[in-house]
Amino acid sequence: MPRPGARNLITDVPGLTVGNATDERVQTGVTVVRCAQAFVSAVDVRGGAPGVRETDTLSPENLVGRSDAIVLTGGSVFGLAAADGVTSALSEANVGLRITGSGPAIPIVPAAVLHDLGNDGDKNWGATPPYRRLGAEAVAAASEAFDLGSTGAGRGAMAGAVKGGLGSASIVLEGGVTVGALVAANPAGSVFMPDGESFYAWPWEQADEFGGRKPPQDRDGADPFPAHSRMGARLQPGSNTTIAIVATSADLSQVEAKRVAMMAHDGIARAVRPAHTPFDGDIVFTIATAKDALPDEPKMLRPAAVAAIGAAAGDCLARAIARAVYEAAR
Repeated sequence: MPRPGARNLITDVPGLTVGNATDERVQTGVTVVRCAQAFVSAVDVRGGAPGVRETDTLSPENLVGRSDAIVLTGGSVFGLAAADGVTSALSEANVGLRITGSGPAIPIVPAAVLHDLGNDGDKNWGATPPYRRLGAEAVAAASEAFDLGSTGAGRGAMAGAVKGGLGSASIVLEGGVTVGALVAANPAGSVFMPDGESFYAWPWEQADEFGGRKPPQDRDGADPFPAHSRMGARLQPGSNTTIAIVATSADLSQVEAKRVAMMAHDGIARAVRPAHTPFDGDIVFTIATAKDALPDEPKMLRPAAVAAIGAAAGDCLARAIARAVYEAAR
């Protein structure tokens, strides 16, 4: 039966490490997924107000289609500088493409940002926002074990009207393929049912990983703007987002990785209500580490395996979102 991996983190997928860097004065942070080698990667953008870097590099029609690291960061547009810090640190470690025989290595480092500029942190950084520094610090901190909750890219996040955060989860499928998710949860919608305690993601919870709270018997699902969302407040496009990475040990092609990213967005819709709004910049990246081969015969067996991975990625992402909020409140 499918079960969480040993850590119940995205790093249960072999070949991945995660580093967090947090600036408590600014109340923001950066999270980096570092790849042991340039792994096949893809991305799917569903939100109405995304903030991104190098996502076109991962389009299936383009040349590279792989990444050396992926960055999730606070800071809105300023946060994109975190990828500069990651790129420089990896290049210094001789990680990246070699186009010619000379010159520095060129790491491929896609990134996505969330908006946390409205919290109480000190944003008077002048000409030197902290994100490039935080990106380099996150690379240096990368390991298989990492903290969840109010840390890294989740430090300044809000999930509707409550504290958001950084979450992760994993599952090992019956054939041995591992699937994991990592998320910085900052949605406009609510992760809670009307009781304010039960997570919308409760049906997918594993081993009470976000408290084991079951919903009340009498519940109302008719309100499109739940009480614990921010949809009743004055909102601006780009002020909220759920940015995530799903990963698998399977040997996906880039087109298959794109399909998994698309399917994984269902996890946001399971965990957040409403999701993919004009105010959110919802983004899901996929990384495939190719440790486990998928069947090629008979003809339809491989697409079925990809579908199973995509479904598991959605489940993991829903769980990771709930864990992000649960851990941030602890």
